[in-house]
Amino acid sequence: MNRNAVCIFVLLLSWVSQGCFTFKLTTKDASIPTEAKTVSVQYFQNMARIVEPNLSQEMTDDLKDYIQANTRLILVNGAGDLDFEGNITGYDVRPVSITSEVAAQNRFTISVKVRYTCSVKEDMDYEASFSRYEDFGANENFEDVKTELTDKILKLLIEDIFNKAFVNW
Repeated sequence: MNRNAVCIFVLLLSWVSQGCFTFKLTTKDASIPTEAKTVSVQYFQNMARIVEPNLSQEMTDDLKDYIQANTRLILVNGAGDLDFEGNITGYDVRPVSITSEVAAQNRFTISVKVRYTCSVKEDMDYEASFSRYEDFGANENFEDVKTELTDKILKLLIEDIFNKAFVNW
C-alpha cells in the first residue's frame, strides 16, 4: 500500500468510528455513556450476619477511589448520572479442606449486593450479587490474616462491580 492510501484509510477509519460509537472508551477500556458526567456511590450498609465494624466504610471508599482512578467521571454526593448502591450480605469463614476430621484450610468469603442505575441509559441498569473468597491455612489465626484477606477480596469485588457496569461482561 502506498502512503496516500494508508492516510486515506486512517482518516476513513477515524471518521467512521466517530459516527458509529455512542460510548467513549477511556484509557482503562471502560465504556461509559458519553452523556454521563457524574457518578455517585452510596454508603454500603453491612447486613451480614457477622458485622465487621470498618467494612462498610472501606467498601464504599474503595469503590469510589477505583471509579475515580479509572474513569473521567466526577464523583458527587446524592445521585449522579451513574449511581451505585448496595449492601454487604455475607461475611463468613468456613472450613473447606478437611483431613482426618480436622480443617486443613479455611475459606473467608465476602458477598455484596449492588444496584447500578444509569440515568442516561436505563437499559444499562443492573442489580446483581457478587461474592469473592480467599483461602488460608487452618493453622493461621483469622485475626492475624483478616486485614490482608479483606483487602484482596474487596479489590476483586470492586473490579467485578466496575466491570459489570462499565466493561459489560
